[in-house]
Amino acid sequence: MAKLSVVVLAGTEAHSDLARVLNALSLTKESMEAGDEVELVFDGAAVGWIPILVDPEHKLHSMFEGVRDRVAGACEFCAGAFDVKEEIRAAGISFLSEYEGHPSLRRRIADGFQIVTF
Repeated sequence: MAKLSVVVLAGTEAHSDLARVLNALSLTKESMEAGDEVELVFDGAAVGWIPILVDPEHKLHSMFEGVRDRVAGACEFCAGAFDVKEEIRAAGISFLSEYEGHPSLRRRIADGFQIVTF
C-alpha cells in the first residue's frame, strides 16, 4: 500500500492548469480505489481552485466531491495571499499551517508519504 500526498500547485489562469488539477484528482481517486493512504493538498496558487471546484456547475465538481474526504486542506498563508480564505472556509476545507503558515511537506516525507506535485 502506498502513502501519497498529492500536492496541487497549479494556478487557475491557463488551460494547462485545468489539466494538472484533473490529473491530481485522478491520481487521488485511483489511489483511493487501490486502498492507498492518500491525501490531497492545495498549496500556492492552487488554493484558488477550491472555490471553483465546489461550484456544482464546474466540470470537475463531481470528481472533486468524489475525493473530498481525502482533502487534507489548503495552505493558510496562500489562501490569504490569493484572497480566497473566506471561500475556502465556506467550502468546509481545513487550513494547513504546520510550518510558518504553510503545509509541511517535510513532515509528510518524515511520515513516509511520497510527494506528488501537479
